[in-house]
Amino acid sequence: MKIGIIGAGQIGGTLTRTLSGLGHEIRVSNSRDPITLADLAAETGATAVWAADAADDADLVIVSIPQKNVLDLAPNLLAAAKPGAPVIETNNYYPQQRDGLIAEIESGIPESVWVADRLGLPAERVFKVFNGIWWKHLLENGKASGEPGRIALPIAGEDGPAKRQVFALIDELGFDPVDGGTLAESWRQQPGTPVYGKDFGVADTIAALAQASSARPDEFRAQVPTT
Repeated sequence: MKIGIIGAGQIGGTLTRTLSGLGHEIRVSNSRDPITLADLAAETGATAVWAADAADDADLVIVSIPQKNVLDLAPNLLAAAKPGAPVIETNNYYPQQRDGLIAEIESGIPESVWVADRLGLPAERVFKVFNGIWWKHLLENGKASGEPGRIALPIAGEDGPAKRQVFALIDELGFDPVDGGTLAESWRQQPGTPVYGKDFGVADTIAALAQASSARPDEFRAQVPTT
């Protein structure tokens, strides 16, 4: 596949490495000049581009940047992707630690719904994946299908061909895809939920998603109620 990756941090850089290694054609960008990604491009064979060009003719796009930086993305940034191409967003809202207050998320809108809205994309094209796995485990711990100890990754998004495409990519990377529900239910895997940051198998991932609460923990709120 042709895959565009916007963001070359720990998750974006890891996916550039793993997906290039699987033979996919990768265009990777960050918020700066492509020359700053010269080492990553040389290591992986990916093509370093400006963010405005990352999605050109892409079969799939990955957005992996700090949540606050979504506000800086240009309108129609992903318009050059192939029609219906799924967009994976790996972001997390860390208001106290990094992002500051984003009022819509603070009011209860799921993080990925907010991202879809900011990118001007219909919900059926956006999928929340990779937000809860440590980058090093994503890089090193993929296993063949059926191998014991395989980590399961929840995928939130609308049912359909795009979701099946994302499921297949997760399996190819060496992880068991687990249906996390619709994008409106993506709060089940946000920071502070039972599945977040865990390397569970399929059964435990399903159980953790079911146990999640839509109430945002105080640690992941900008406005913490006083008592």
